[in-house]
Amino acid sequence: MTKNRLEAFSDGVLAIIITIMELEIQVPEEPTWQGLVAILPTLFSYLLSFLYIGIYWNNHHHLLRLASGVNGGILWANLHLLFWLSLFPFVTRWSDESGFAEVPVMVYGFTLLLAAVAFYILQRALIRDQGADGALAAALGRDWKGEGSPFIYLAGILLALLQPLASMGVFAIAALIWLVSDRRVERFVGDGRADLGRSENDCGLTK
Repeated sequence: MTKNRLEAFSDGVLAIIITIMELEIQVPEEPTWQGLVAILPTLFSYLLSFLYIGIYWNNHHHLLRLASGVNGGILWANLHLLFWLSLFPFVTRWSDESGFAEVPVMVYGFTLLLAAVAFYILQRALIRDQGADGALAAALGRDWKGEGSPFIYLAGILLALLQPLASMGVFAIAALIWLVSDRRVERFVGDGRADLGRSENDCGLTK
């Protein structure tokens, strides 16, 4: 399997996940502003999960843009990530329908945490395949947001024991942090170093 086929498959799965979440949104019971206000918690939970799926899609694209290729380990690491992302419709609906109760919100947080771990595993698998001196490792450098996000999720999970709604606020803050554009890959590609890295890989110089 080529990396283009892997990316196309992943894009299709993420599109289905978003579609499932959207189909589960119920229209207001009354055609009034009050009816719309009544489903605002549902819209919030959908928006938050949509943002997370979009963030993962964006960063997944960046990873594969600089990847040299895929192997069996990368395929399984990618499926591992997609598995946790595929749970987003379930945990989103459970959190919403429970009125953001303690256990559903904690499970929502655990899903965010494990998706972040899965993305890190995929990232390391791609770097390992390309080599520590390859284009991907050079472009990413020190991933402060990737390293710090699990601690934010853990804080949100623990906070759910006291105030689940505040916990959802913590998860929203984490999403907003990731919305700040990370242009490391764009700058790397713009400098032409990505093409150099791929050329060296083709010559066997970075393996």
